[in-house]
Amino acid sequence: MGAAARAHQAARRVAGRRRGVLVRLKRRTRRPDSGVESRRPPPASRRATAPWEAVPVTELELAVIPGGTVVLHDARRKARRTVELEPFELGVYPVTEEQVGELLGETAHHPRRPATDVSWLRAIRFCNAASEWEGLEPAYAYDGEVVTWHVDADGFRLPTEAEWEFACRAGSTGPHYGPLDEVAWTAADGVTHPQDVGGRHPNLNGLFDTLGNVWEWCWDLLDPARYGDYRVFRGGGYADDAWNVRASARRGGAPRMHHEDVGFRIARGGFDAEDAAQGWSAAVDLERADVDGPLPPGWTPLR
Repeated sequence: MGAAARAHQAARRVAGRRRGVLVRLKRRTRRPDSGVESRRPPPASRRATAPWEAVPVTELELAVIPGGTVVLHDARRKARRTVELEPFELGVYPVTEEQVGELLGETAHHPRRPATDVSWLRAIRFCNAASEWEGLEPAYAYDGEVVTWHVDADGFRLPTEAEWEFACRAGSTGPHYGPLDEVAWTAADGVTHPQDVGGRHPNLNGLFDTLGNVWEWCWDLLDPARYGDYRVFRGGGYADDAWNVRASARRGGAPRMHHEDVGFRIARGGFDAEDAAQGWSAAVDLERADVDGPLPPGWTPLR
């Protein structure tokens, strides 16, 4: 039996017991004051299903991801770096239309599909609203489009791209954590829109849809010397071919832009540091933005 097949069988076993590693969040009756309107959702009912069957997801469910090491690759700079990660929590599914609708008071036309057409800035505001609803310290402060991450806060946030890739790989070393046609929705499926979350097999961390279906926003800047304030999104989408649906593939977009195949997944975890955590550093961002010599090819000016 090959490594991919063994990983695939192991993922089925993990899915069968995944609820043992979930942090099930209990909603409070308070209303957030994070600048977005919200409403209290009705209680969610649950039913037993096969572990890879699409299920209604009306609560935010997070899996505990143990600490470890991940190697990140920057293709333009031809650089690799090793990141040591502390344990953190990450959403079992991408945030759904239903969850956005429940918290922000919007209509969910397709409740179980990943929420898309959500800008990076709106994803940040969703994280803060969810934190305040749960009585947690919001992770972000923002002044217009300038966002600051309070690294020690215990509220919800976007994952760093190091966290995202480490959680997606779940111990695997290849581009995919299982046979792509069984773990991800891609262009090969011929679908024309995002599919309901949880419809394909999870990885060994019990996470669904980290590859394919929709790209997912991360906290990090993509390449500040070349693209200014563009933020990273990861994982590939339903319209992408296999080359783009890889654990290491990275793309990005302006924080105010929204895309029909880009959503997000929430993370949680505070750290005893200042302006640096989980592979991200504000000081390194400044260094990366400093252009010494000719501008990188394809540079996008800020305007």
